[in-house]
Amino acid sequence: MDRAGLPPRRFVLTGGLAATAALLSGCSAKSAPKATTAAPEPRPSTPAGAYSRLMEGNKRWVSGSLNHPDRDPNRRQLVAEAQDPFGVILACIDSRVPPELLFDTGLGDLYVLRTGGQAVGPVVTGSVEFGPMTGATPLIMVLGHQRCGAIDASYKALREGTSLPGNLEAIAKALVPAYDLTVKDPGDDPVDTMIRNQIKVTADELRANTDLAPLVRKGALAVVGAYYSLDTGQVEVLTGAPAGTASASTSASPSASNSPSASPTPSESASASASASASASASESADAS
Repeated sequence: MDRAGLPPRRFVLTGGLAATAALLSGCSAKSAPKATTAAPEPRPSTPAGAYSRLMEGNKRWVSGSLNHPDRDPNRRQLVAEAQDPFGVILACIDSRVPPELLFDTGLGDLYVLRTGGQAVGPVVTGSVEFGPMTGATPLIMVLGHQRCGAIDASYKALREGTSLPGNLEAIAKALVPAYDLTVKDPGDDPVDTMIRNQIKVTADELRANTDLAPLVRKGALAVVGAYYSLDTGQVEVLTGAPAGTASASTSASPSASNSPSASPTPSESASASASASASASASESADAS
């Protein structure tokens, strides 16, 4: 066979492979999802707005419709030099209760403190105070949760008059006020009752704190007590919902209801109405943005 004028076989093979690679590369580029970077939402400046941002994020967590905001290199660079979180979360150390995830937030959005059973002491209280007192952070949330191991162990030790090992005993001692309330009215599930009592006791103490109370009185700060369900992923507000939010009238404790929070902006009020009509859950509130 005359091969005159035909290219050498190695060029045919090389060219074919190159064409195939280019085709596959093109297909991969078309099918691969594109990374998107959403513009950061404005920082809520009022207790109602901050509360709204948290509770709307929790709705997304429950439904699985997550935004994953503020979690990209651009956000990392933006907050590298300075931070301005809109909320403080005092939660338990439990691995199943990461506040940044269950409120669908990201870098620079929250100050997060985690102790066993939300036990507090001077260092913890000082850390909670840092945001509101130095950066006008408008919201503190004390977040307890279903089936808390620290509170379960402390309840049993206090009931039986035994001591927990090592420094775990310090946690049990910090939970005595909640235990005492539980003994008076244990309910159907004393441990769960103690969990809820601990949330309320801690929130009330922070709300009445010498340094935080003036901020609460003038409406610059709200202190919310909330309970997280491991089963559903939903956050239930127990006490201190800010004025102007859908759950304020049903969830605020007497001490909280007597302490006015900042009035929401018109956009926050409009969003509150929309949320209330969409769902009657305690997690509804105004949108700060």
